[in-house]
Amino acid sequence: MSDTSNNASAITVSDLRCGYDGTTILENINFTVTPGEVLFIIGGSGCGKSTLLRNMIGLNRPLSGQVSFFDEPFDYDNAIARRALLKTFGVLYQSAALWSSFTLRENVSLPLEQYTALNKREIAEIATLKLAQVGLTGFEDYYPAEISGGMKKRAGLARALALDPQIVFLDEPSAGLDPITSRKLDELVLQIRELFGTTLVVVSHELASIFSIADRVIMLDKGERGIIAQGAPRQLATTSRDPRVTEFLHRGDLLANTR
Repeated sequence: MSDTSNNASAITVSDLRCGYDGTTILENINFTVTPGEVLFIIGGSGCGKSTLLRNMIGLNRPLSGQVSFFDEPFDYDNAIARRALLKTFGVLYQSAALWSSFTLRENVSLPLEQYTALNKREIAEIATLKLAQVGLTGFEDYYPAEISGGMKKRAGLARALALDPQIVFLDEPSAGLDPITSRKLDELVLQIRELFGTTLVVVSHELASIFSIADRVIMLDKGERGIIAQGAPRQLATTSRDPRVTEFLHRGDLLANTR
């Protein structure tokens, strides 16, 4: 892994083209993420947000282009290099993706069992610590079916943090949550950044989260098959002249006017 003490970007996406079975969904995708930044990938339904995320974390291989972490290209063909790079970031999936037959502690232990040589006691101690960091002390032996949706998201986040990653990806973290629980999850995300300097990439369409915690957004458009705007969300909301951008970022105003 490259030395992250220099001025390297945490993530660099270069000329990325994404799709399935040869069909292009996104093309000419170029952006960087600076260390410690909270970047949101936003846009309407079907614009390719999840497709881009899957290509960035290696679940899908780009049709062309490159994703690099701290100037080190993601090598899809070198299994050893790919495994080493995967250890440097964590992922919170949209549904939390917890194993229903495992306790929360066992779920959080999985990356430690897979990527470290720690013994069972050490793994259990770290898993307990990670659950404490997301406010789930006392719930270590609960099963996913026994906790709320917000708690599942926090448990999924604890698992994403298990290896002390430099980067964490979050796929629609507020999906299915009530506004209060969603706000608490946003606050937790900021706490993680402040405590550990973690770089966070968030896929979301939730305006409350976008305006509350995003340092910067990139906005995708289905028709354009690419990025149509980048910048601080509040600045884009006030200065963009692209109707697609203003309509998306002012949806809250439209809703308020109908009540």
